[in-house]
Amino acid sequence: MSIPVVQDGRRARGDASRRIVLHSATDLASVEGLDGLTIGRLAQASGSSKSSIATLFRSKEGLQLATVEAAREIFTARVVEPARECPRGVHRLAALLRNSLAYSKDRVFTGGCFFAATAADVDSKSGPVSDAVRAALVDWYGYIEAQLRHAVAAEEIDADAEVLAFELVALNEHANAHSLLMDDDRPYALAAAAMRGRLRAAGAEESAAALLDL
Repeated sequence: MSIPVVQDGRRARGDASRRIVLHSATDLASVEGLDGLTIGRLAQASGSSKSSIATLFRSKEGLQLATVEAAREIFTARVVEPARECPRGVHRLAALLRNSLAYSKDRVFTGGCFFAATAADVDSKSGPVSDAVRAALVDWYGYIEAQLRHAVAAEEIDADAEVLAFELVALNEHANAHSLLMDDDRPYALAAAAMRGRLRAAGAEESAAALLDL
């Protein structure tokens, strides 16, 4: 009866080690990109040994894929899940945008938005790691557009959902990039104001637009 206990203990320690290493990996990749995320570089940054990291992830690609998945889970927990408390449509959309701006502004990752930082590594490449980053972004963009389509169908706004989704995502991503470049939080307030303006112009209720107050 003692063998399962030993195995469970080892698994728990392995899971804890994996979480600790991935915390360092997501932060490192947000600054140096996925191409810079190697077992050796992560060992240096995290204080873990190369052998322990290699045991956990087997290869550079395995490490990169696990890092993308970990970042996706963090993004979902910080941005998507809290917004689901709001009803579908324009209110949930505004909450998603507000949460996304706050996630970057609060520097959940040192390099701002993990996916904005790593997209530059994969935008012209193929392979499993590139596919994983693209899939996360496609899901995010699609979720924003889905809320707009619901809002249009419910007559909460009058707009071309695809175009407005593109504009709102662009404002979000520019705020992240400009803030990092200028070391200034002002771009987030500007982006939020522009988003409120776009929603109001499309006929959104003030209660929805007000959710974008940072």
